[in-house]
Amino acid sequence: MRISHSTPDGKEAYPHEIPQFGLGVFLMTKQGECKNSVLKALEAGYTHIDTASMYNNEHEVGQAIKESGISRDSVFITTKLRRGDATGYEDTIEHCKTSLELLNMDYIDLYLVHAPPENPEHRAPVWKAMEYCLEQGWVKAIGVSNYGQAHLEAMKEYATYLPCVNQVEFSPWLQRPHLRQATKDVGAKVMAYSPLARGHKVNDPELMKIAEEIGCTPAQVAIKFCYDEGCITIPKSSNPFRIVENIEALDIDISGKYEEIKSLECNYISGWDPTTEP
Repeated sequence: MRISHSTPDGKEAYPHEIPQFGLGVFLMTKQGECKNSVLKALEAGYTHIDTASMYNNEHEVGQAIKESGISRDSVFITTKLRRGDATGYEDTIEHCKTSLELLNMDYIDLYLVHAPPENPEHRAPVWKAMEYCLEQGWVKAIGVSNYGQAHLEAMKEYATYLPCVNQVEFSPWLQRPHLRQATKDVGAKVMAYSPLARGHKVNDPELMKIAEEIGCTPAQVAIKFCYDEGCITIPKSSNPFRIVENIEALDIDISGKYEEIKSLECNYISGWDPTTEP
């Protein structure tokens, strides 16, 4: 999938290719858990790993890539600036350098602001620093996470390069049409985290019935729905069997049940939601 940054004069800058499917490594904090999960994912055919400074496992992602023996340019790495670290221009640059060191890499494919800085006055300088990292070649693309419609609209006033991605919670139970349109309006793609609503809905009776009729697991239905909706989809798992099962979801045809899956929408938010903050 192609991503790029829209400019105020309507042009596109810094295009990059992003795999539409990847592994999320949130909450993998036990020693070796993240590294082993990434190694299993790479073996299963994953080419995109989504980590973050907040996850405290960037170093294990880097270790796994090195141990796997695959070339750096054959895997796409997303990481994020911790919200509490998004406090100013210089701090943002230093934290980007720290992520590069922990990953033990020369560049990051996609660097995201993990959530809108809590102090609105920090948002413009933080983004200017993100743009500097992009211009320096330390990162190939920049974006945001957990930004709502108002946050995205405000960026038009201070961004030289608008974000290419907005990573938000998205699932069959949380389809966010207005936020998706706002993301599209700034030229960005939606990246879907928690496509299984953090596992809260994996035993949903309606989802289970749909999965049984298709001949797959409920998790696979939810993952493929997010993928078919055009979202970059990054389910989290440290279970070796589920890591394989999740990528196999891409081969499943859910078209005959699409409207039934869409009807599961109930605005169910399973985690934090800074998108509605001022």
